[in-house]
Amino acid sequence: MTIEPDTKDWTWVLERRCPECGFDAAAHGVEDLPKLLRDTTWLFGRALRGPDAAERPDPGTWSPLEYACHVRDVHTIFAERLRAMLAEDTPTFANWDQDETAVAEKYSEQDPQAVDVELVEAAGDVAGLYASVRTDQLGRRGVRSNGSEFTVETLGRYHLHDVVHHLHDIGWDPKGATVRAYDEFAAAYREGTSGMTEDVRHLLDRFAERAGHGARVLEIGSGGGRDALELEARGLVVHRTDISSGFVALLREAGQEAEVLDPLVDELGGPWDAVWASACLLHVEREDLPVVLRRLAEATRHGGVLHVGVKEGDGEAWSTHGSVTVPRRFVFWREEPLVETLRGAGWQVETVTRGTGTKGDSWLEILAERA
Repeated sequence: MTIEPDTKDWTWVLERRCPECGFDAAAHGVEDLPKLLRDTTWLFGRALRGPDAAERPDPGTWSPLEYACHVRDVHTIFAERLRAMLAEDTPTFANWDQDETAVAEKYSEQDPQAVDVELVEAAGDVAGLYASVRTDQLGRRGVRSNGSEFTVETLGRYHLHDVVHHLHDIGWDPKGATVRAYDEFAAAYREGTSGMTEDVRHLLDRFAERAGHGARVLEIGSGGGRDALELEARGLVVHRTDISSGFVALLREAGQEAEVLDPLVDELGGPWDAVWASACLLHVEREDLPVVLRRLAEATRHGGVLHVGVKEGDGEAWSTHGSVTVPRRFVFWREEPLVETLRGAGWQVETVTRGTGTKGDSWLEILAERA
């Protein structure tokens, strides 16, 4: 069956969040593109290595293989357009019919392993071009054959949305991918995080002292269970939860009660005396964190205490560091917007401290009181 051509004009994604894939192109600048474009190749690669890479979910929808071929060619086309914009004054781009190309190049018959390699190479090429763009070149213009005009900056954002949207098309959602990564590597993660730095001990001591002996603590993101044991050793009563069923299974095997819980949508119980959420809310999408923090506040008694630890930085990224060797998505925060988000959700921030992780990354550690 022939795929119905996509004739929609998608330039509106430059102005507002895409309701289908949830991506907000306006939140990213050209400086973000090199890393983000390279990061997506991991995700297409996993799909290409899957047993159903060449299978269409239905006759009228491309397979993951066909989408990956398209994205590879998108990188090549946008590299050509970017080179033209940097070298010429307002070039007009040659028309490219993606549906004709898919048929002519026999996307459905291409070798997934070869496409994986080619996609990585094409993404690396165009990422390198974006990395070379100077600030004074961001406003250089180019015109598509239908008359749509782009600057270097808007071309890059449009390009990034196209790629991210096709990850959505093949069923790859950031949250689900991150949860599956922890499910798969739960035991390795537990082993890799069993040690504890003096900085973490200090945070546990501070939290336990502030919460008070016997406090009922809701732990979000219990992981391998290290922190819960330490909190209990300090006289607190901990209710272990994690969104990863892999972690919950490990905790139960160790004789500890635990439940699978997504703080964005699941019942939180309570009222709790305190909430411990260390190194877990950094996986929550930026627009969802206010909801999560507000729900945690509503489940905590007035005067209760919250600990939150997130990585400091800008934007989002996929990473395969540490004991989890498949991609996880991280959302980075700066102090001021994080503090404002906490306040808006019903928390009064008491202390903000910075720490350094085992990989040299910077962390924001927040202690807050339920207002």
